[in-house]
Amino acid sequence: MSARGTRQVQRNLWASLLALLVILYWADPTGGYFAALDETETNKNCFCELEGSINDCSCDVDTVDHFNNMKIFPRLQSLLVKNFFRFYKVNLRQECPFWPDDSRCAIRFCQVENCEEQAIPQGIKDKGEHKEKAAAFKYSREAQSANGCSDAEDFDSALGFLDTSISDQAHREFELWAKHDEAEEDFCIVDDHEEGSQYVDLLLNPERYTGYRGESAHRIWKSIYLENCFGGNNETANKFSNYVPHLDLRNVCLEQRAFYRIISGLHSSINIHLCSKYLLSESKDFLDPQGIWGPNAQEFKRRFSPETTGGEGPHWLRNLYFIYLVELRALAKAAPYLRREDYYTGIAEEDDEVKLAINDLLSVIQSFQSHFDENALFSSGIASIKFKSDYKEKFRNISRIMSCVGCDKCKLWGKLQTQGLGTALKILYSEKLNLATESGLWDRPHIEADPIFRLSRPEIVALFNAFGRLSNSIYEMENFRRVLR
Repeated sequence: MSARGTRQVQRNLWASLLALLVILYWADPTGGYFAALDETETNKNCFCELEGSINDCSCDVDTVDHFNNMKIFPRLQSLLVKNFFRFYKVNLRQECPFWPDDSRCAIRFCQVENCEEQAIPQGIKDKGEHKEKAAAFKYSREAQSANGCSDAEDFDSALGFLDTSISDQAHREFELWAKHDEAEEDFCIVDDHEEGSQYVDLLLNPERYTGYRGESAHRIWKSIYLENCFGGNNETANKFSNYVPHLDLRNVCLEQRAFYRIISGLHSSINIHLCSKYLLSESKDFLDPQGIWGPNAQEFKRRFSPETTGGEGPHWLRNLYFIYLVELRALAKAAPYLRREDYYTGIAEEDDEVKLAINDLLSVIQSFQSHFDENALFSSGIASIKFKSDYKEKFRNISRIMSCVGCDKCKLWGKLQTQGLGTALKILYSEKLNLATESGLWDRPHIEADPIFRLSRPEIVALFNAFGRLSNSIYEMENFRRVLR
């Protein structure tokens, strides 16, 4: 055969091969024209990318799923219904500091059901109303006069004279200094002591979809995401002005990436709660409307499917696992301290049950093999000091934004989960906790009334309930995975 004939045969072969590839492409149900029409493949897309490594952590999705659904979720379900954890003190009347309070939700399901005063265990009320012996207390006049010494026993009259010469103004300034020192490690604004605060029964007010939506709800999340701006040039600032595409996160430092993933994970978790407890129907009784809540798989798909989120939905779900590991690590780190808490409500039998349940839960948490490494953040020397300060201020600002939520029930759970997250970060980056742990403080048989590190009861309640919400989200995802499979 001539060279010309050989080239003609080769061209015919290449043409045939190209035609075959085109036919296979259009016939393949997983690609090309027919891809979007395959319902089975579309249903699986919510989870097709949700596998493998969680990124910035040393474990994978399947490991967390099994650990949470088999070990953590059942324990939290039985623990969080106990009296110590079901009553949460919060200020729902605080005015929005950023814009006029013009978006109050009038829907019946947005309202918070008040709990009866007699339903709150006396031990919780007594502890809340009693002046806690925090760092500020030892500088108060009350503490100075409560030392048990009479004038007759005070043999050092000169010293006695100096003590009594301290003015009321000086006492107040000492208290302010001590309170400022305590608040230095806080990542959120604590408002349970303010006028207007009240105890809320979380079991009477479960987190679920209330019908609150629209511009008001979007404004809240847009403002929260705006807190991702860490300064710098305009291009950097604009990058964090809204939801960040996951590919763009590769171009920022670990601290900024972690901040965004934590907020995105919290957002994803709340969205899953709303999808799993969706308002499916309601009665038309104007005076006493009743709702029926249940899972809404189509709403879950709308919020997280790649087709409706520009391919970002699975990455938002992955961020849920990231914040879960952050709060899991905080509980593990604080375990020696949390074991020393009394979880007192005044109901002796239940208090003993709670302490046993806490010890069991903390033991399981500490057994996890792939905890989040908090030391990877803020490890760049002097620059890390400013980064940590920025983190605190931004999270405090986010807790202020929660006062702007127009739906009271949404505001309740938003404040609780924000405070729980702030408490977790306080634990992870508290120099005082590190010092107390390294000194063996939690191993001593008796601890002074004013230890170097302490958590208030609202912080502990928020910490466990916020982690419970994340645990519930991962558990509910498994239910949606089965429905959409």
